[in-house]
Amino acid sequence: MMSASVSRLPTGLVWHELLMWHDTNLLAGFLKAGRGVVEPDEPSESAASKRRIKNLLDVAGLTEQLAWVKPRPATDAELTRVHAPAYLRALRKLSAGDGGDASLGAFGGDTPFGPGGFEIGILAAGGMLEAVDAIVEGRIANAYALVRPPGHHAVREHGFGFCMFNHGALAARHAQEKHGLKRIAIVDWDVHHGNGAEQIFWEDPSVFTLSIHQDGAYPPRSGPIDARGAGAGFGANLNVPLPPGSGVGAYEAVMDRVVIPALHRFKPDMIIVACGFDAGAYDPQARMMLHSDAFRGMTRRVMEAADTLCGGRLLLTHEGGYHRPSVPFYGLAVVEQLSGLKGTVEDIFVPMIEAMAYQALQPHQDAVIAAAERLVADIGQEAGSGG
Repeated sequence: MMSASVSRLPTGLVWHELLMWHDTNLLAGFLKAGRGVVEPDEPSESAASKRRIKNLLDVAGLTEQLAWVKPRPATDAELTRVHAPAYLRALRKLSAGDGGDASLGAFGGDTPFGPGGFEIGILAAGGMLEAVDAIVEGRIANAYALVRPPGHHAVREHGFGFCMFNHGALAARHAQEKHGLKRIAIVDWDVHHGNGAEQIFWEDPSVFTLSIHQDGAYPPRSGPIDARGAGAGFGANLNVPLPPGSGVGAYEAVMDRVVIPALHRFKPDMIIVACGFDAGAYDPQARMMLHSDAFRGMTRRVMEAADTLCGGRLLLTHEGGYHRPSVPFYGLAVVEQLSGLKGTVEDIFVPMIEAMAYQALQPHQDAVIAAAERLVADIGQEAGSGG
């Protein structure tokens, strides 16, 4: 249960219409259109799924009961806590012209953006930092950052896979450097591997990174279970690469047997969740089987851990999720759980997804979870303040 002092505070919502104007104009699905090969089509990473979450929050009567967190542009000093200065210079130059690709030519990292895309990207990043400030300063209980472009694939030197700036990593460093928090945990349940935070904090024991993802989905050959950090950071990275077709039973087992014990062992001062909804049953970018109540339950578990370990300090940032009809219900469930509020809308997809075969934990899924469970003992509890 949430403490009485935290429960009286509202949940924050980071939102700005300009973030929906981020332009991925060259993409057809997740590939670049053209060259006489791929017919132009709607990009997977578009405004629609995120704007529809905001619309459903409005219709369900929740928006007016949340605390508005207004984004502001992140500064160069804040961005270079995580990203290379040369990367910022390259983005600025492209943004001042006709736009370009934030992946800067990295293989498999298509991240196109239009003119002015840098300014939209730093606004999204700054919204995360504003949410950290509001949480740590006790103005809100927790927050959901409904921003785009997403962030969890971006690495230090370039963008990757739709992502321009790594929001979770920036939030973690901001909590450390501005507010003096020592230990930050980043839990990533986007269906694709959270490679960005893993790379950025690979040798840093002060930030614990944990990714639950579909094995081998994206990026290619990324996120194996034996990738555990290096040097002082060994044991501060944990991957749970679930087999395709994993359902609610598998995710509940991961949360109960791996994520929550790992958080209790690490004892963070704040928890950040890279909250992708592409493990939903109908998502075109993956092959998992979750429904909104699964995301609600995962959120409840991390809330309980945050309340026990770090005074309820919890920030969720929106990442993937590409099935536009169902994704808004996942977002609504998470915000309801964060806020303790109940909207006027029920999710009509839940009975259909619950009825799908193999929702229970399967033996081959259990074997992966058991292997990850054994690695929790390596998570260290002595860490510095980062830098």
